[in-house]
Amino acid sequence: MLDQIHAFLADNPKSKAKTIATALGVDKPDINRLLHDNTGRFEQDEAFRWSNRRAARQIEFGGRGWLTSVNFDRAFSGVSPLSSSDDAVVLVLKDDAKPMLAFIARLLALCNQLVAAGKHVTLDFEESQKALSYLDRVGFFGVLDSAIEVLPQRPSGDLSKAYQGNNNGVIEFRLIDPAAPDAKIPKLLRNSLVSCAGESYSKLAFTVLAELFGNVVDHADASSHGFAGLQFYPKARKIQAVISDNGRGIVGTLAPVVPHKYPEVAIKMEEAEHAGVALLTEVFTRGGLSQVNDEGRGVGLKRSGDVAEKFKATIYVRQSDFELRVYHEHDGVNFDHVLNLPYLEGTHICFEFKLDVPQSSD
Repeated sequence: MLDQIHAFLADNPKSKAKTIATALGVDKPDINRLLHDNTGRFEQDEAFRWSNRRAARQIEFGGRGWLTSVNFDRAFSGVSPLSSSDDAVVLVLKDDAKPMLAFIARLLALCNQLVAAGKHVTLDFEESQKALSYLDRVGFFGVLDSAIEVLPQRPSGDLSKAYQGNNNGVIEFRLIDPAAPDAKIPKLLRNSLVSCAGESYSKLAFTVLAELFGNVVDHADASSHGFAGLQFYPKARKIQAVISDNGRGIVGTLAPVVPHKYPEVAIKMEEAEHAGVALLTEVFTRGGLSQVNDEGRGVGLKRSGDVAEKFKATIYVRQSDFELRVYHEHDGVNFDHVLNLPYLEGTHICFEFKLDVPQSSD
């Protein structure tokens, strides 16, 4: 009988016990008993409808020390749940994990993208209550899709609302509406960075953050919201600002126009180890690459890289399956990259700045 119930629910998910009983010619009390006695195989929603329980893929983050974006990407063994056949995904933060902002941004993007892909998502903080409180403080749950299950309990979001704007070292996650992006977001990020680093950084900070924000918005081609946030880490004397979208990303929007608009770049892409890395490197070094024909477009990321050089800062740009790192050394701006990362839609930028490193006088 259990196999018959399973077969029926495979074709008719979200059915009530009465419907199942009628279809199988069995008394409703007997069906109810079988369903409730086998909750490892069947699950009931808030409307008392039954479905086959989905086999969940569990991914764990944890260990000693801080959780970084590197820890995020390594946890999937190269296979993104976005690319897999998993119907349900459980993401577990273990060992009282200490997630950094760049990690949190990727986790947030992944969760929302999984829900958009029709998967059931659970975030498990049973072993990491401090991380749960911190994510509530930085506004994570105000941006997290409401369909995502949070264990042991989803915070109300009151903590981030109560402290919003009270600490210049934190800019709680702000939504970026792709149809009408909030122009105040770069100013908020700039003001926070300047309050931590000093007024001498004001102009440079606004330039780089506004350009990064603008490029994410321009190249998102997204129907869902992106987000931005900032965190100052006093002990490490480090600031991380993150700006993310859930669309096609910089490479996704530029690559289709390159062959006819920039044939010399197309040749470099064909000859490169990874076409996306080659294109994004060109965007930072050459500038002027844009999917539109308006004069002056496509120079934002190059300006961001130039300003980051003065900051001695690092820009991490995460695309679908790779990351480009733009950083400064003695001989100027340098690039390196990581390939074969688990699939993640959009562009996810982290601007990381260490306060104790003097600005360039160039």
